[in-house]
Amino acid sequence: MNVNEVKKLALDIRIEALNMMSKHGFGHVGGSLSIADAIAVLYGEQMKYDPQNPKWEARDYLVLSKGHCGPALYSALAIKGFFPREELLTINEIGTRLPSHADKNLTPGIDMTTGSLGQGVSCALGMALALKIQGKDNMVYSIIGDGEAQEGQVWETLLIAPNKGVKNFIVMLDNNKQQLDDFVEKISPLGDVRKKAEDFGWHAVTVDGHDVEAINAAIEECKASDKPGFINLETVKGKGWPAKEGVNGNHALRGPAFEGVEEVLENMRKELAAMN
Repeated sequence: MNVNEVKKLALDIRIEALNMMSKHGFGHVGGSLSIADAIAVLYGEQMKYDPQNPKWEARDYLVLSKGHCGPALYSALAIKGFFPREELLTINEIGTRLPSHADKNLTPGIDMTTGSLGQGVSCALGMALALKIQGKDNMVYSIIGDGEAQEGQVWETLLIAPNKGVKNFIVMLDNNKQQLDDFVEKISPLGDVRKKAEDFGWHAVTVDGHDVEAINAAIEECKASDKPGFINLETVKGKGWPAKEGVNGNHALRGPAFEGVEEVLENMRKELAAMN
């Protein structure tokens, strides 16, 4: 693994995501920033894909079940050449291929339309099971949120996958401790979610969700198991924008809430240039 290249990709994803949302004047900043490192590992190291042929049959699949964080995924896809970077600035405009929530019918490289929380990971399980039945070795990854994990469909997925022996399936939980209205602990605590997944029959691990080496090692560990993999990513909502990290009101920003973003972007760009 080229750690520096994956770290650069994660930073580039944050830059592009913040830039497009701030230019548009609205966006789900907190969760988009907290998953940047996981997405960088997937697209920078782990997944098989072809930007010139997004529907390539041998590809690995990613279902961003927390579909409101599409800006992070769109950024990765643009950086990797699925579509021009300039198109990122069209997010949410009339006629755009980049709606606020992921849409497989519009955006090259999106494998599942998501946004209704809980439904994406259910579909991802269906994909993995279908590939297993067909005897194919494609991996299916799904990123879910900790607020999303309050949905019943998530727990149905956790129950069913081990019983079906779907070992080509890895779920990554963006455990950033916050959801739209408040902290998860105040609304509906998840408890020891890694242990719960393990009790359901998953190969479950917990890692620092901003350590790309640890994330990559966890994926390798899960792939070597004979069970579906569950990776509890301990993350910080808003990671990369110090003023927004782990504070209430960082879920979705609008207009004046983006004050100070240009300085943040300038610092990020300087950091990226220093890494080259």
